[in-house]
Amino acid sequence: MISADTPTTDGMRIFPNNTAFNIAVTTNSPNADTVIWSVADANGATKTQGSFAVKSGVQTATMSCKSTWSGYGSITATLQSNGGTLPNMGTRPMGIATFGVLPNLTSVLGTVTYAHQDQHRFGMQGFNDNIAALHDLGISWTIDDREVSAMEPNGPNTYTPSVSDLDPFYKAHPDQMRIVRLDGLPAWDSKTGQFNDSYYAPVNMTEFQNFMGRVGTDTSLIRAANYPTQQNNYYQVTWEPSLGWADSQANFVAMYKAAYLGLHSTDPNAIVMGPTNPFPANCDTCTTGYLQTFGALGLWNYIDAVSTHGYWNAGTYPSHPPELQDSDPNPANQANALDNLMSQLRSVMQAGKPNMKLFVTEAGTSYDPGINYGPTSPSQNQLFAQAAVGVRSHIITLGGGAQVSTFFYGADYPGETGYGTFFDLNDAQGAYGASNLSPKPEALAFATLTRVLDGTNTLGRVTGTAAGTYAYAFQQLGNGKVVTAVWAHSNAQWPASGGLYSQTYSTSYSLQVDAAGASGNVTEIDGYGNVSTVPYTNGKVTLTLTEVPQYIVSSNATVAKSNATVPVGYTGQ
Repeated sequence: MISADTPTTDGMRIFPNNTAFNIAVTTNSPNADTVIWSVADANGATKTQGSFAVKSGVQTATMSCKSTWSGYGSITATLQSNGGTLPNMGTRPMGIATFGVLPNLTSVLGTVTYAHQDQHRFGMQGFNDNIAALHDLGISWTIDDREVSAMEPNGPNTYTPSVSDLDPFYKAHPDQMRIVRLDGLPAWDSKTGQFNDSYYAPVNMTEFQNFMGRVGTDTSLIRAANYPTQQNNYYQVTWEPSLGWADSQANFVAMYKAAYLGLHSTDPNAIVMGPTNPFPANCDTCTTGYLQTFGALGLWNYIDAVSTHGYWNAGTYPSHPPELQDSDPNPANQANALDNLMSQLRSVMQAGKPNMKLFVTEAGTSYDPGINYGPTSPSQNQLFAQAAVGVRSHIITLGGGAQVSTFFYGADYPGETGYGTFFDLNDAQGAYGASNLSPKPEALAFATLTRVLDGTNTLGRVTGTAAGTYAYAFQQLGNGKVVTAVWAHSNAQWPASGGLYSQTYSTSYSLQVDAAGASGNVTEIDGYGNVSTVPYTNGKVTLTLTEVPQYIVSSNATVAKSNATVPVGYTGQ
């Protein structure tokens, strides 16, 4: 009886700030009626509302809008007399149609100059060929396939490197850099006689090393032709090997040795990374566990950097956010908090091979267990919580010493519910490669995060914060402005058993932004890119923190550095 949309030609339903866009409402009322409509933000607060008359039959009314507010918009609409609600579409529940308004923060943050393209800090999985999505989200890194299984599926020595051996997407959009993926063996090179995701070493190790030399040649040519300011090429050898590694420990190291020697034989700018396990630390099958086990067998000699996935051991969904264990009196549970996992990982890296780069090449937040795609789920509260938890996890990984953090995933997909940053409007269970999308709150929280923290170096976690308060400091490249990401988390307001997460919980926090005795103003950017000016006195600004991060822009880097601890082994971008 009633539907609504904010149509765009790129399928994203995301708009620049202060730029006109349309909300189209289509009705099929049995008689003349009145449409009652509203737009709410990610917190469920009404931003605007109204009504208009419609005739009977199929009618489409278009409202022209312009928003100076940034963030996620959720449209609701019904007929005053005949009722009805907006229909369920794909993975988006009934009752809402969603859109986004991007923040414009140039006047606040200025423009950062990058000496090297690979100083950018944000990657994405799930949107490899969707440049509109990548630009909306502020992404600079995606993962490109160069596995044996992709390049030599039918036999050895069938792949010839070439500068033209590049997906046209990358050639057309050289702002998107490649993390070169190397896991995956075809049947002819597999000990199982069928494809395996590098859970066994290759049958033909000599050919594997030769193949990696050709990948190095290929990547060097591509970088020179398409990425002239990119300093290095980045190669990820394995992908979550702890989920299935079935070969010997010696063969794991031998596989890395072959990859390392092959790549470095032809690519002087190669950065070979691994082992890329799901969790950063605190278990034998985590990234630290593999680094320690295989490092003792020589693995440190065959990696230039560490790659990991950024999940935390207790489950990556709203009811178990990354900080949930911090206030747990059990030290074993505290160790599973993501900030502690990052600290453990950095320490193990430093002991094994000092000052290495760290790439988090996947980290996502699903819906809570038991929530499925459907007409009545997810709820507004679940979407609010996913955004809050998702953005906090990436701040923690960057603040904990990762050079790059990678969002997972583009749109909803089948099999694992809710990891998508966007709803898929065509497919009830989601689909890989979906292109008819509408954003979740997480998409706009991510878009704000990238615009605020890309082009920064990590200063580290702010010292002396009270329990339940989190603050990480960053500084723009070229000794620019200081940005401090701050939020609060309360286990009591965030039930581990699921339920309603508090959207109103807050606590007061005093952040030092200048020297003692100084007064002035700082800029506050909320979690969705809306800007306000906040005064400070005696060098400190009083803030009201919530479960959604906010960002404080200040200028006294000396004070920020003295009050933060740089992660062990982190040497900047």
